[in-house]
Amino acid sequence: MSDWLTAPVPPAVRIGPLGWLRVLWRGSLIGSFCYGGLVFLLLVRLVEWPLCGAARPVTPWITQAVCRASLVVLRLPLLVRGRPMTAPGAIVANHSSWLDILVLNAATRVYFVAKSEVSGWPGIGWLARATGTVFIARKGTEAKKQQEMFEARLQAGHRLLFFPEGTSTDSIRVLPFKSTLFQAFFSPALERTMHIQPVTVVYHGPDGMDARHYGWWGDMDFASHLLKMLATPRQGRVEVIFHPEVPVDAFENRKTLAQHCERVIRTAHPNAEA
Repeated sequence: MSDWLTAPVPPAVRIGPLGWLRVLWRGSLIGSFCYGGLVFLLLVRLVEWPLCGAARPVTPWITQAVCRASLVVLRLPLLVRGRPMTAPGAIVANHSSWLDILVLNAATRVYFVAKSEVSGWPGIGWLARATGTVFIARKGTEAKKQQEMFEARLQAGHRLLFFPEGTSTDSIRVLPFKSTLFQAFFSPALERTMHIQPVTVVYHGPDGMDARHYGWWGDMDFASHLLKMLATPRQGRVEVIFHPEVPVDAFENRKTLAQHCERVIRTAHPNAEA
């Protein structure tokens, strides 16, 4: 586990003329879906907000449709096993790549919890804010404020999704879970009603390519990784496995809850011990 960050990264995909055509074709379509969907979402939100307030009964469906369409354009098949929970609560998943955003939004309607830096990323930050992403700062002084924000969003019926590993990986391993964010679910306002659903995301690389093809880690930049995804002629596939949800009050503290989720997700990941 200790040397995976310094291991040689998968070789860059050599983009020939056909590859650049795929980049232009797929990139144009996905860009149109994302920003066209964003405009439509904002227009719907103008009506949704006065009628429903913090609840968002309509706009998450737009986000899900855009993400499903984007995976079709990428030609990345998605297999969903298990069912998203219907009880109030949050989802935790392992984190391999920025692709997780498309994949998990396509699989279920959720709101991501992301580090505050993401809000300033060109293009992506706008999309994240518009789709209801919760941004958090990794500062102890912000803990109380962030817990109050989590409580408000969860009580409004929002299904929050966060990545307890704290970083993306090479897609063939699950890192130890950090328990800090789990503390929010042990507040008196939530502990008796909240459930947590572990979700395993498994990427299978294209035939004949490195198993880490979809991973995004270390010093990899977003632009080159995006180009590789758009140019890949024959994609692999991705699985999303929804495990049974568990009530928060069945666990003694945040650490035991985090350990349970990590164990369930790791056990279902075929390469987690590689």
